[in-house]
Amino acid sequence: MRPQTPTPADPEAWNAYLAEGNAKQARKRVAADVLLRDPAGRVLLVNPTYKPGWDLPGGMVEANEPPEDAAIRELSEELRFRPTLRGLLVVDWLAPHGPWDDQLAFVFDGGTLDEAVAAALRPRDEELSEVVFVAPDEVPRRVSDRMRRRFTAALDALATGLPRYLRDGRTVA
Repeated sequence: MRPQTPTPADPEAWNAYLAEGNAKQARKRVAADVLLRDPAGRVLLVNPTYKPGWDLPGGMVEANEPPEDAAIRELSEELRFRPTLRGLLVVDWLAPHGPWDDQLAFVFDGGTLDEAVAAALRPRDEELSEVVFVAPDEVPRRVSDRMRRRFTAALDALATGLPRYLRDGRTVA
């Protein structure tokens, strides 16, 4: 005979049942980046010390942290700058690769900074070695293929006002 599934009428048993199911479900790695521009239309890139190549500013989401909060926290920690996010540009699902499980990568619009704020941005912790504003057409030469595709989709989302969903950096119909 199969044990009876708890019901909400028994809150303690119900919560234990739900917690057991939750513990068996997949966990996702999540990253949150921010697209920031200066008044000349250049894009902010950061040079991480822990991996090769340039990247958009941002980082990994902590357990139970909303992606937009993680983006703000990461920029606050790494640049001592608290961005005002203006919306979602991209969600990119990355398949497992190398030693890594799959991942969701978010890109948020951080808007255009005024000249003084943009000029004052500097690495503020050991995770970044440099920051630079570059013309959008220079970004693809500095970033990984995945980030290049995500960045291109983010620019497209900015132009159209429609967020993009990508799968391994490629648009999903």
